[in-house]
Amino acid sequence: MTKIRMAQYSTKHGHAVSWIVSMTNNPNVELAGVYEPDPARRQEVIEHDPAFRHVHWFETAEEMLNDPTIVAITSEGLNAESLDYTEAIIKAGKHVIYDKPAGDNWPQWQRVVKLAEEKNLVIQMGYMFRYHRGFQQVAQWAKSGLLGDIFSVRAHMSTWIPPIRQGIGYNTRDTISKHVGGIFYDLGGHMLDQVTWILGRPNKVTAFLRNDTGIVPEFMDNTLGVFEFDKAIAFIDIAAMEARPMARRFEVYGTKGSAIIMEPFEPARVLRLVLEEAGGGYDKGLHLIEIPEQGRQETHDLALEAFIATITGQQAPDRPLAHELLVQETLLRATGGVVD
Repeated sequence: MTKIRMAQYSTKHGHAVSWIVSMTNNPNVELAGVYEPDPARRQEVIEHDPAFRHVHWFETAEEMLNDPTIVAITSEGLNAESLDYTEAIIKAGKHVIYDKPAGDNWPQWQRVVKLAEEKNLVIQMGYMFRYHRGFQQVAQWAKSGLLGDIFSVRAHMSTWIPPIRQGIGYNTRDTISKHVGGIFYDLGGHMLDQVTWILGRPNKVTAFLRNDTGIVPEFMDNTLGVFEFDKAIAFIDIAAMEARPMARRFEVYGTKGSAIIMEPFEPARVLRLVLEEAGGGYDKGLHLIEIPEQGRQETHDLALEAFIATITGQQAPDRPLAHELLVQETLLRATGGVVD
């Protein structure tokens, strides 16, 4: 196939380098270049990150956005910046991989999605666990009915992040404190992407957003979201000060069985499946199923492959735009950006 010319808007998101590596290594992509609005940041990544040393740097956003040969752009600004960047990309008629979450401005995000629909453009959110073999398998079991009626989902996705910048990253308590919800705003969408894919839109959302370390008082560092559905409850807890390596875990419980991604997510090694009766090629009882180890970069590579297949018409989007709206709405319901 003819190579797809892609570019990247900004470098400050925590996943920015992963997309550069994926685009550079994908044989069906030609990386046209990167635009970084902050000159100091541009110099910083050139000096400290080998992935950025040999890319072409656009001098203005217009140089990139107005290039008719560029088909798609990854939106990799800070969370406070990237919704504006994504809107500019869509207005320019480009497909976009938009790294999570989808901003604080709910009306603006709705406007961007509507414009993408009108222009027949793809927006693929950067929730990379969609392309994680363990999450894909658990979702398939849950949605197929193998586990019966789902009544509970539990997700634990805590992390450890520093108060202020240490190195060239922006994943700090100080940076994220600008968003209501703190660490839940930053990471909760990953788990909500999975929860809403399995259960749909919650009827009621309750969140507990606390600062328990006092290190950055305005940053919510110990959080829990409770999501109520007709016949199910989902619990997502995320903190910012868990000892490393983190014990991340995802659990789905149904009336006929349960499926758990054993910690850690990355690299996940074992799925725990329990069935009340035989089904799906498995006998009744407990199964510990080994899965091939899959690191973060491979997950991004698979996400990019799916994006290319979608924009070239080889497949439908793995998540429709209605789902991308639902994930962000649910996140903002938890953090106060959308009031029920």
